[in-house]
Amino acid sequence: MTAPTTATDVNQPSLQPAAPTGRRMSWPVLLLVIAGALALVSIVRIVTGADGITNVSQMSTALQLAVPIGLAGLGGLWAERAGVVNIGLEGMLILGTWFGAWAGFQWGPWTGVLVGIIGGCLGGLLHAVVTVTFRVNHIVSGVAINILALGATRYLAPLAFEGHQGGSAKQSPAIEPLGHFTVPGLSDALRDLNAKGWFFVSDIAGLLGGLVTNVSWLTLIAIALIPATWWILWRTAFGLRLRSCGENPVAAESLGVNVYKYKYLAVIISGGLAGLGGAFLSIVANPFYLEGQVSGRGYIGLAAMIFGNWMPGGLAIGAGLFGYTDSLNLRGGSTNVHALLLLGALLLLVGAIWLAIRKKYVHAVITLVVGALVFAWYAGTNEVPNQVVAATPYVITLVVLALSAQRLRMPKADGLPYRKGQGG
Repeated sequence: MTAPTTATDVNQPSLQPAAPTGRRMSWPVLLLVIAGALALVSIVRIVTGADGITNVSQMSTALQLAVPIGLAGLGGLWAERAGVVNIGLEGMLILGTWFGAWAGFQWGPWTGVLVGIIGGCLGGLLHAVVTVTFRVNHIVSGVAINILALGATRYLAPLAFEGHQGGSAKQSPAIEPLGHFTVPGLSDALRDLNAKGWFFVSDIAGLLGGLVTNVSWLTLIAIALIPATWWILWRTAFGLRLRSCGENPVAAESLGVNVYKYKYLAVIISGGLAGLGGAFLSIVANPFYLEGQVSGRGYIGLAAMIFGNWMPGGLAIGAGLFGYTDSLNLRGGSTNVHALLLLGALLLLVGAIWLAIRKKYVHAVITLVVGALVFAWYAGTNEVPNQVVAATPYVITLVVLALSAQRLRMPKADGLPYRKGQGG
């Protein structure tokens, strides 16, 4: 990707980031895969009797838990599309939770949301200064921000919250609710259809019912940010310039792009999105700040971004998957996770058949053996330990990343140090 000698406009084809390698899944194929996965889930629900895995309440909870993961992943996408690895998402989420709660209990929840975004932006600004200006290793900087955010909020919490009603050294006073909505008529109809237990149809009703029942207004904003991000980064000149900084900053600079400015903007926006995710945790998911409530969601958001191949749509699917597994901790965890063991065995069987069709016989046999072991676990037990339920989101994260790693294509200059004028 080299710059033409006479180019003056960043819209020249030479600056277009290279397309991902390998075959991309078309929308019809993707929808067919999703429908097949839902059909398998429906079969498992009927066989095991675990109706909770697709009921409206489960899906509503999954959506709520997917929001902070998705916002963290969206923040990571903005930073990495500009060439800056943002391991500090966890710390920026933490800053968002504290700043959001601190402002929220004093001046109202929407003020808390705004201040939470600002708190995340401060973390993003710090990460940008360290990585872009001083060219410190991005991983080292991100880890340092995570530690700094944890230490700072632990120090500030007693000063800000003790002495207020309901406040303590580890918890803020309660925050007024933002409010939520339920689509009248449609929500009840979908809930009734879901309760009938019909194959596939009731499961679709449960999924759709979760999208129209007790949905926070902040959830709507978070969902809208996904297509907005796609449009800005892939359909505007600003987005083209920003993405060019993550693919070939030398070529971008030769065409007049201020690479430092775009990297700074991307990382600050990244922090703001993570801060919004943190504010969601301390204002919507729980109406108060609680030490430790982020619980690794920044890292899971980063995993969702990688699973989505640095694209907003794939990120949203990954966040939904991880939010769903996280929701199992809250609703019928042991029973539902035990039922999902059968789903895992079926998916491994399908994978083994697919590998055999592609003549990867060794991989097929290994996959089949693992599937048989998972099925034996399901058949030989009636429930799973609570520790397994708690670990399920993190296990799913590792498994999904391992299975999707071969199709990933990160921005070419992601994580590489850049010095202004280095191309000259």
